[in-house]
Amino acid sequence: MDSEAPRPPLDATVLADGLAGPGRRWRALDVVAETGSTNADLLARSAAGEDIDGAVLLAEHQTAGRGRHGRHWVAPERSQLALSVGVAAEMVPASGWGWLTLATGVAVADALAEASGLQVGLKWPNDVMVGDGKLAGILAEVAAPQRLIVVGLGLNVTMTAPEAPDPGAVSLAMLGASVLDRNVWADNILRRLADRIAAWRTAGGADEVLAADYRRHSCTLGARVRADTPGGRRVEGLAEAVDDTGRLVINTGEETITVSAGDVTRLRPTG
Repeated sequence: MDSEAPRPPLDATVLADGLAGPGRRWRALDVVAETGSTNADLLARSAAGEDIDGAVLLAEHQTAGRGRHGRHWVAPERSQLALSVGVAAEMVPASGWGWLTLATGVAVADALAEASGLQVGLKWPNDVMVGDGKLAGILAEVAAPQRLIVVGLGLNVTMTAPEAPDPGAVSLAMLGASVLDRNVWADNILRRLADRIAAWRTAGGADEVLAADYRRHSCTLGARVRADTPGGRRVEGLAEAVDDTGRLVINTGEETITVSAGDVTRLRPTG
């Protein structure tokens, strides 16, 4: 796909009619032409006293998209599905909050696998992968002091290789997917995400279904990995499991270590 390929706008009216309002999955849905970060916008609205539980915010263009550890991500206008949602979490113990990011990944992976046929993997904790290429990223942030979480998603849809801000990024167009309409992806993903959030709330974290579905999609579990934690510690070993709080369990051969955050690299077999 070349850079001149059409990138139609999101249809806010159609999306809202199908997804938001009384009796529907989301309470409100808005689309803005441009913003720095949809996550930052929802966090600011919450800080100003607005109830953002069930709110969806999509942007045609993010100029300061955020990733973990303060990293920035900028994609060309309308080349990405950039959205954030507000999720009230008072009914879930804080120990289960880490699974919300993982549940979001499962919702995205299920939508992608069904509609595109791609072999999608989830790299702990927040990347959606196809092979070695990053197709989407997820960022969850707590809207303190409320027990509320903002979850953001950036899915690369029509981005071309020269436009990618990172050489490891891929897009649906680059992978040859037949569905490149962001309206279709927004609808599919938001429906699945709402269902996953409802189940997460009911279970008070991860239930057996979510845990099993995460294992099914994971490209981290069962692999030898290196985890570089925010504190500067490096852990290498077999990624054995994800625990009840969403932490990655790594067996180094000498001890079992749980990692709550970090950059994880899958190590290629030696020998």
